[in-house]
This record gives sequence, C-alpha cells and structure tokens, in this order.
Amino acid sequence: MAFSPEYNVSRGSAASTAAVLDAGLRAYMLRVYNWMASGLLLTGIVAWVIANTSLIDAFYPAVSTPFGVTHQASALAMVAMIAPLGFVLVLSLGVNRLSTSAAQALFWLFCATMGASLTNIFLIYTHDSIARVFFITAATFAATSLYGYTTKSDLSRMGSFMMMGLFGIVIAGLVNIFMQSSALQFAISLIGVVVFTGLTAYDTQRIKADYVQFAYAEGIEGAAKRSVYDSLSLYLNFINLFTLLLQLMGNRNNN
Repeated sequence: MAFSPEYNVSRGSAASTAAVLDAGLRAYMLRVYNWMASGLLLTGIVAWVIANTSLIDAFYPAVSTPFGVTHQASALAMVAMIAPLGFVLVLSLGVNRLSTSAAQALFWLFCATMGASLTNIFLIYTHDSIARVFFITAATFAATSLYGYTTKSDLSRMGSFMMMGLFGIVIAGLVNIFMQSSALQFAISLIGVVVFTGLTAYDTQRIKADYVQFAYAEGIEGAAKRSVYDSLSLYLNFINLFTLLLQLMGNRNNN
C-alpha cells in the first residue's frame, strides 16, 4: 500500500478532535455531577436545619389529639411542597431565555425550597434510617448513572417506557390521595423505584449524547447554562428515588 500523507493527516486530525471532544465531555459531566451534588447538599442542610430548630413549628406545628401530639402541615409547608414544581417549569421552559447566572440562582432557590418541602421526613422517619436509605440511594444512583454513561446500547426506547411509567405513578398517586390505600402506595413506591432507576440511566446517556449537539456547539456560556439544566434532571431522579426507597425501607418514629 502506498504511503498517503493526506490520509494520515486527516486521521490525525480526526483523532485529535475526538480526544478534545472526549476531554470536554468528561469535564462537562463532572460539572453536571458537581451541580447535582451541591444541590443535594443544600437540600439536606435546609431540611435538617428546619427540622432541628424552632423553624419546624412554622412548617409543622405540634397539635394535641386524643392519640397524643402530632404535627400537621401549615400553609407554609403546603407552599414549600408546591413551589418546587414552579421552579422546575421555569428552568425547563426558560432554559433558552434565562441567563447563566439566572439559571444558577433559580437552581439554588429550587434546591433550598425542595429542602423545606422534605422537612417532614425527619418527623416521620428515624435519623438512622434516613442516613441508611440515603447511602443506598447514592450507591444505586452511581451504579445506574455509570451504566448509562458507559453502555453502548440505545436507551431511548427504555426512556420512553419509563416516562409512561412516570405518568402512571403520578396518576395513581393522585387517585390514592382519596383512596388512602396502603397496598396501592406500596405498589406506587415499588414501581417508582424501577422508573427512576431507569430514568437515571436514560438521562445520563441523553446528557452525554446531547453534549455535542448543544453544550459543545454553544460554547462555554451555553455549556455552563445547560449543565445546570442537565443537573436538574439527575437531581430530580435522585430525590424521587430517595423518597420512594425511604417509603419502602425507612423506619418510622414511634412518636
């Protein structure tokens, strides 16, 4: 075979481009995971501070009943539960209109509000079981996300199926508000764990695939803003997986 300089130059250029792209992807994914981990840390701190200070009385005041003292959700607690949905809608629908600093600020506010909405887990479950389930969730999430990042299989079909499952458990959850069925709640939690585990793998692969099309093509500013949006997807998967596993495996307080 004759020596072809043009072929070798082209091959070297392609290899160099691939190496730069791969390095950029790893840096981008690290930024996404850092945003997600920082958001989880803020959520945990806010939830713990409210639950372990007098602030808890503003969210879940103690009420005496014939069966003892219990905590009931106040109007502030209801607002804290509903507010994260508004932040998600703004971040999701306004990702192209928001500046990077605005997207980051909304992300921090969202994580803090989510912490306030999760305060009641410290009233319902023991601290030991919360910590145990958190580490189980972290291990499950890490393994599943790693699979989504490294697998060569196309997970888009599985992602569509998991999204249908998500809609199903949301509808079932709304129905169970009126039915108050423990069996249905158990089924929702069990199916929800499968759904959010699958979505973690799918979203990780989607973020990896979208990097070239969006973040890499949009430059540094675009990548910085999109990393916040992508971290939100993984953050929500983690939070939902954690709360569902807590419902299945958490030890409830005696009081």
